[in-house]
Amino acid sequence: MDRKNTNLHIKSSPRRGKEIAFPFLKHIFFLVVGGVLLTACASQKRVHYLQDVQANEQIQIAQNYQIRIKPLDRLTIVVNSQDPELAAPFNTASSFNSLTGTPLTTTTTSSTALQTRTVDENGDLEMPVIGTIHCEGLTRSELAQKIADMIREGGYIKDPTVNIQFADMKISVLGEVTRPGQYDITSDRISLLDALSLAGDLTIFGRRSDVMVIREDHGIRTTAILDLTSQNIYESPYFYLQQNDVVYVKPNKYKAQSGEISQNRSFYISLVSTAVSVATLIVTLTK
Repeated sequence: MDRKNTNLHIKSSPRRGKEIAFPFLKHIFFLVVGGVLLTACASQKRVHYLQDVQANEQIQIAQNYQIRIKPLDRLTIVVNSQDPELAAPFNTASSFNSLTGTPLTTTTTSSTALQTRTVDENGDLEMPVIGTIHCEGLTRSELAQKIADMIREGGYIKDPTVNIQFADMKISVLGEVTRPGQYDITSDRISLLDALSLAGDLTIFGRRSDVMVIREDHGIRTTAILDLTSQNIYESPYFYLQQNDVVYVKPNKYKAQSGEISQNRSFYISLVSTAVSVATLIVTLTK
C-alpha cells in the first residue's frame, strides 16, 4: 500500500513541476517587457519644436538680419565693366596706390585667389587703385555699392559693377546632431534652424530646450541659450547666425541613461535565459 502511494506521488510530480514553471516564466516575461519599455521610452513632447505655435499663427520676426562684415573676414571682390580692360586693374594682386601716388607691381589675373582680400583688424580693406575702404559693419551689397561709387566718382569707369562673396564664411554645429562639423555658408542670412538642418537635425538625445550659440566679436566671446520648443527664439539676436558662430546641442538625460539602458537590456536578457534554464530544469527533474 505504501509503495503504491509512492508511485502515484511520483507520477503526479511532472504536472506539479509545470504548474510551478510556467507561471514563473509568465511573470518573468512581463517583468522584462515592462522594464525595457520603461527604460527605453522618452516623452514625445520633449522632441517637438515650437510647441507653443498654433496653426495659421503669424509671428513677427524681430529683425531682418543680413550678415555684416567683420575684421579678419576674407572677401572675394570682382569688378566688372563693359570694357574688361578698364576693370582689370581693380582685379589685380596689387596696383597703383592712389593715396601715395606710388606705382606698385601689377599682376592682372582672373584668379579668385588674387581677388580675395582680407579685412584688417581695424575693419579696413585695401583695394587696388582706390586704396583703403572702411567696410566693418557693412553688408556685401552695401560694400559693393560703396566700391562702385568710388570707382565711378574717381572717373575710372562709368559703368562699374561689383560682385562680393565671403571667401570662407563658416559655422560649426557640435553635440547631439546627426552630422556634427563645420559648414560653409553662402547665404547672407542663415538661421539657427537652417544650421541644424545642414547638420541633419538633432538626434533623439539632443536637448531641444537648451541649445547654445557661441559668438566671438572683437575678441569677446558671448554665449546664448535658445529654446527650440518656444517661438521666443524668433526674438533672439542669436536666432540668425553670424560668421564663425558655434552651435552646441547639449545631450539630454536619456543620453546619459542610454548606457545604463543597454546594460539593463543585457541584464534582462540574462535574467530570461536563466529563468528559462531553471524552468526547463524543473520540468526535466519532475519527469
